[in-house]
Amino acid sequence: MYEDNARGKISDEKFSMMATSYEKEQWELKEIIYDLQAEIEVQENKINDLETFIQRASKYSTLQEINSYAVHELIKAIYVEEPDNPSGHRILKIHIVYDLIGYIPLDELLKEKSA
Repeated sequence: MYEDNARGKISDEKFSMMATSYEKEQWELKEIIYDLQAEIEVQENKINDLETFIQRASKYSTLQEINSYAVHELIKAIYVEEPDNPSGHRILKIHIVYDLIGYIPLDELLKEKSA
């Protein structure tokens, strides 16, 4: 492009427009690369956390009843919702937030078990 401009094949105005467009594209591509690298780092951290959680959980694979050691090592928080009593039965919904991996909805856990 520079050589074509120097030889007079393209005008200075066209060269300037093309150079500006090229620089803008380069800037946009650098932004995309930066965003993708950040996303890769996030995903790698999630993978590492998941692998660590699996290693911890595998120690308790034969556990018949949950004990305090397993709770402290695997669970970050347990939330209990207000009781729901539409049918006369007291129903409590519980949300367990697992350490390193977060909350997994019960329907997701059941879907994996049945698959």
